[in-house]
Amino acid sequence: MSVTSAATKPRRNRLVVKRGAVPPSVYLLHVSDKQWERFIEAACWQRSTPKYAKVKLLGNARDKGRDIEARLQTKLEADMWDLYQAKHYKNRLTPGDAFPEMMKFFGHLLAKSYPVPRKYYFCAPQNVGPDLHDLLADCAQLKAAFLKAWKAGTHGLGSAPLNANLEAVVQAFDFSRIEECLVHNLLEWHERDRATHFKLFGIEPERGDDPSVPDKAQPYEMNYIEELLRVYSEHAGSPISLNDVDRSATYSDHYASQREVFYAAEGLRRFSRDIYPEDEFSRLLQMVRHGVRATVTSPRLTAGLDRLQAAIDVASRLSLDVVP
Repeated sequence: MSVTSAATKPRRNRLVVKRGAVPPSVYLLHVSDKQWERFIEAACWQRSTPKYAKVKLLGNARDKGRDIEARLQTKLEADMWDLYQAKHYKNRLTPGDAFPEMMKFFGHLLAKSYPVPRKYYFCAPQNVGPDLHDLLADCAQLKAAFLKAWKAGTHGLGSAPLNANLEAVVQAFDFSRIEECLVHNLLEWHERDRATHFKLFGIEPERGDDPSVPDKAQPYEMNYIEELLRVYSEHAGSPISLNDVDRSATYSDHYASQREVFYAAEGLRRFSRDIYPEDEFSRLLQMVRHGVRATVTSPRLTAGLDRLQAAIDVASRLSLDVVP
């Protein structure tokens, strides 16, 4: 087995930001309010726990405090949907940013504009600041601070007095439902749609080095090697074994070069597995088969060695566009 020193360790497959682009978290600081809402909507569609059945971007003047409505089922029912409040501010969110939105939310709960959500999320590109973070960590403290501010008319809550009916709705509400949705989580969800994620943030795959060719044939390449031996045996007019190939002046160099081809393909398979969805390499194989089929099935190619060389020649010239 070939041994690779630490100094010559093969480069790994990875994703890199294109030259001139910026990291996703930085990019999101500079988008518009509407772009921020659309990003959250797209991220919610990719969320797996829970998996949403319907996601709707509502953010406008009549959204009733719902920028994004994400349902766990098609029908809108209590505890079966999540409300995402998108706030694209220059700084981290403060209680003064959050409380006016919460005031409108409770007003709509009183008016029965929609049923009680499972979760109420604040989403901001800078996330929430320390004061709001501490309140969100303690639901009892959050409720007390919110009611105190509303009664005093502070933190932007002076526009609508707190009456008995509104206070009853606030008191009955479980404030543990109110959470921050971190940018990190939104990016993680959004990345599951890799084509959209790569395009939006200017990310491109960078292929690492192919695996080194081991000195001895490995079990996972034996199907390939057995086909090579069949081709050599046909060409020689007598059976050729793996030991024969190693000692053969005719076939040893060709055999070594074909193993390099195999490990180049193996490198591409690993690259596709690491970077793209699972079916991308299968799609690539289908395209290669389609591309070489007309050549290798030609009646003019009667010998296996000729068909092998023709397949490799055609495959090396194919223009494939499988991945975004």
